[in-house]
Amino acid sequence: MPAAVLGLLSAIVYGSADFFGGVAARRIGPVRATAVGAVSGLALLLLAFPIVGGEWSAAAVGWGALSGLVGTVAIGLLYACLAIGPMSILSPLTALVSALIPMTWGLIGGDRFGLVGSVALGLALVAVVLVGFVPEKGAVRPSGRALLMAVAAGALIGVFLILLDQTPPDSGVVPLLANRAVNGAVMWTLVGILVLRSRRRHRVDAVPRFDRRGTGIASAGGALDATANLLILIGLRVGDLTTMSVLVALYPAGTILLAAVVLRERVAPVQWVGLALAVTAAALLALD
Repeated sequence: MPAAVLGLLSAIVYGSADFFGGVAARRIGPVRATAVGAVSGLALLLLAFPIVGGEWSAAAVGWGALSGLVGTVAIGLLYACLAIGPMSILSPLTALVSALIPMTWGLIGGDRFGLVGSVALGLALVAVVLVGFVPEKGAVRPSGRALLMAVAAGALIGVFLILLDQTPPDSGVVPLLANRAVNGAVMWTLVGILVLRSRRRHRVDAVPRFDRRGTGIASAGGALDATANLLILIGLRVGDLTTMSVLVALYPAGTILLAAVVLRERVAPVQWVGLALAVTAAALLALD
């Protein structure tokens, strides 16, 4: 399967994971939802290990663990900046930066494209902005703090991809196991801290609790997120960092498509244009 197809597919799965994570966060809180997702994602990868395999090594575990730490901080910054808003500006800005950082790294590292590939990359970057655009009524200019957090989140997502690209070719899913273990350790530590703080303040009810439906949705989101990471890792090994980074940045596509189907939310015309450009760019990259 061409790397371009894997990149676009991983973006859709990634966006779907964000959709489930967002729904779960409304029920049990973002920290709990992310912590539950880390466990379900790790379980899925452990089930995949006997099939996919991988050599355990210091490099595989080290790069994987570091990517897990960076990814955790990136998601935290992403959620924080989107909470400040406006999403119509911060969401596409984050996605664009997340593409430009590893794309630049890949081009410096030797990734080369012909005329068709170069045009496709340009189309893909435009698609990233259009797909990530979230129309808002009365949106205001973002604060300097929000802009800084959005850029930092995008940069760290880009670094996450660069770190995965450093993993040994024979390591299989080992880096992702280390990634998910670190992510889970950090998030469950945060859950414990939140519970302790609420008890000390005698405000246990102030912290969202686990419920069966919310936990189930969060588990599904975590499994999808792990699947997206696996697709990304495979794409990086059969293709190049530049192609994968640009296409993975189209992850809002999965979110808006699921929101349109499940929640009957309206997809803006500009986002439809972005989706069309994304498919076109992926097809051209596959031909290059």
